Amino acid sequence: MDSNIYLKTPIVSAAWLHENLNAENLVVLDGTINKEFHVSQTQIPKARYFDIKNKFSDVSNPFPSAFPSVEQFQKEARALGINNNSAIVISDDKGIYSSARVWWLFKAFGHSNVAVLNGGFPAWLKAGFPSETFKNYSGNTGDFVSKLQPKAMQFFEDVSKASKEKTHKIIDARSTARFNCAEPEPRVGLRMGTIPNSKNIPFKNLLNDDGLLKSEKELQDIFSEVINERDKVIFSCGSGITACVLALGAEISGYKNMSVYDGSWTEWGTLVKE
Repeated sequence: MDSNIYLKTPIVSAAWLHENLNAENLVVLDGTINKEFHVSQTQIPKARYFDIKNKFSDVSNPFPSAFPSVEQFQKEARALGINNNSAIVISDDKGIYSSARVWWLFKAFGHSNVAVLNGGFPAWLKAGFPSETFKNYSGNTGDFVSKLQPKAMQFFEDVSKASKEKTHKIIDARSTARFNCAEPEPRVGLRMGTIPNSKNIPFKNLLNDDGLLKSEKELQDIFSEVINERDKVIFSCGSGITACVLALGAEISGYKNMSVYDGSWTEWGTLVKE
């Protein structure tokens, strides 16, 4: 296939991507976070590395993977050859993990022609599709224009108000043990705890045993136990990464009025003392 495509759903299969890999406007991004590079590193053919930590985060912020400026996101997206008409599919090395953060960032900057590869690079390899040795992108600069969607990301003051006034349902994607303070946070020095008036849906509950998202009906059943379609929802997690997996599942389930707490528990647990 060599024509332009538009992504009608926020998730695509490895088979779909393989069939459409040569579409004229398709861009495949590797959104693996904390990627380790070595000589034998492989990737989906034509994939471009989306460096969340160093290129698409505000590195001056004391908290990890902080939301970048409009200018920064636009500059770095263009450097990856991304255009306004690009159809973007994002993968990561864990299945569905940081790829959802990349998906949400593009939506937050006004680009809707974007989807996550269901099962990520592991699903691609499991299907027996070809890979290539990793290479840095060296093609043309794109013409992508950032158009900030202010309601996509929530920040500390927003979440503090939402928690106190109960204007939103705050849903935490961390494990049940972390949410219930039954095990320590993985980040050294970060206290255990929860945002007041928050509920818990561990992001792994949205995935089946082979790392694929559960069916739309299964996702709807999971979310309906905690939120309804009229609720305003803020998704949180440890540092704003897996909260986006919940946002992905919620969008597939039909929810519209949702946002992500950028700093998540790392920020909240640091700024709010027990």
